[in-house]
Amino acid sequence: MERDELRALLESVAEGRLSADDAFMSLRLDPIKELGYANIDTHRSLRQGAAEVVFGEPKTAQQIRGILEAMAQSGQKRVLITRLSEDKAEELCDIEGFCYDKTSRTAMTGPCKKADGIGKIVIATGGTGDIPVAEEAAKTAEFLGNEVERLYDVGVAGIHRLLSHADMIMRASVIIAVAGMEGALASVVGGLADCPVIAVPTSVGYGASFGGVSALLSMLNSCASGVSVVNIDNGFGAAFQASMINHIGRK
Repeated sequence: MERDELRALLESVAEGRLSADDAFMSLRLDPIKELGYANIDTHRSLRQGAAEVVFGEPKTAQQIRGILEAMAQSGQKRVLITRLSEDKAEELCDIEGFCYDKTSRTAMTGPCKKADGIGKIVIATGGTGDIPVAEEAAKTAEFLGNEVERLYDVGVAGIHRLLSHADMIMRASVIIAVAGMEGALASVVGGLADCPVIAVPTSVGYGASFGGVSALLSMLNSCASGVSVVNIDNGFGAAFQASMINHIGRK
């Protein structure tokens, strides 16, 4: 059950349209559902405003199916799955409302959520090779109810490409800067924007980039104020943080 549904349930009791016993039956579900291979937190959406997200990479398609079924039984209609391979997605495509995106390797079930954040999240990438991580962030942010603007391939090797979109940067509520190589994009964006910038280092780059470690260290050592950093290739983590920032004004 999501927050809006819980509020509607309580309002029904307050207005006398629903008995306390019926409301209690709706809420009596255990907060943890044990499946043997997974313990599902069924009340996370009530605490954090978003349900538990399924990390698909280490799980089998059968395990993911079981988790989705258990979450649906607990009243969770909308579920996000990250790092899901195409072959696993094919095994799950018969699930009602299942939608898979190959670029971001994300899938979701249930209806789309209307954007209700206070502003827009801008997602910028240094290069085309960073787009898969950026799309993981974009799909996550959209799933969480945010309006997203994409600004791809605007790295510092051609800084004029970024500066030509200065108006988009100035309008953003939060910016996610996704870059590999030397990871300089986050510092440049941080020096232009008046909003929080979340830097995502990617594993894109030649040997000395050490699989994204060089970009990670550059972003951590950024001289621009207001820049925070998530782990290498963690588009999901950046989007979740950005969504929390973008919804602060609605609390």
